[in-house]
Amino acid sequence: MITLILALLAGAGVFAGAFFGLDWGRGWSIFAGVAGLVLTQLGLGVFFQRRIKADMAGVQRILEAGQAKIKEKYRRWQTRPPSSMKSAQKEILEDTKVFVREALKQTDVLGKYRFWVPLIDRQIATAKFQLNWMVKDFKAVDKLLPKAIVMDPTMAAMKMARLYMLGPDMAEIAKVYRKAVRKTAYNGNVLPAAAMSWMQVRQNDADGAFRTLTEALKKSDDATLKRNHGLLMNNRVAHFSNSGLGDQWYSLYLEEPRMRAQRQHIQYR
Repeated sequence: MITLILALLAGAGVFAGAFFGLDWGRGWSIFAGVAGLVLTQLGLGVFFQRRIKADMAGVQRILEAGQAKIKEKYRRWQTRPPSSMKSAQKEILEDTKVFVREALKQTDVLGKYRFWVPLIDRQIATAKFQLNWMVKDFKAVDKLLPKAIVMDPTMAAMKMARLYMLGPDMAEIAKVYRKAVRKTAYNGNVLPAAAMSWMQVRQNDADGAFRTLTEALKKSDDATLKRNHGLLMNNRVAHFSNSGLGDQWYSLYLEEPRMRAQRQHIQYR
């Protein structure tokens, strides 16, 4: 909001200088004023986006350091395995909570831009949504979901997954799905399509899942989607599985991995 006010003041100043000081005439003065407004707005936008990007890089460094420690623990477990898969998952979740809490504190720093960047609250909500998702804090996720920006197919798949967990309103989930895949790049629709078809199969709608995958494969050559499509075509619904997507699939928490899966790496921009 403040940036807009400053841009308006700059535009008015340029107009006044051109009209009264330089005697450019009304038409050219208005043009100069509008140009001053636009350039000021763009300049301030670039300045604050760079500052926000630098602060978010701090969040990314915290995540990378934490994930590196977890990878090191996985390496140690290769020579000395944990007592059970369940205890290993619990330990990894507790380790993840430590660096996620640190990352959440760093994200709070973005609040200082609230009066300068109109959509910063939604950017903060999006980052916190992803962080809380990593540690399965669904209470926090549900509070953030209305404000979070569904900025890519992964975020869309997360939203679809949470809606399914809350009670499968398939009409609402389908709405999120259609919007997510409408303009994706080739193979950008894989995770949402995998999630959507899995949910339809779970809801005993194998025909709907088949139609979803048929449409999705027009913009994808993903092996898992192709495999599931073939299984549904041959009425082998019991063999439907998204396990071929690995960590990407299991990060949605719709299914537990049958073997160790590393955490999804979320890249902030």
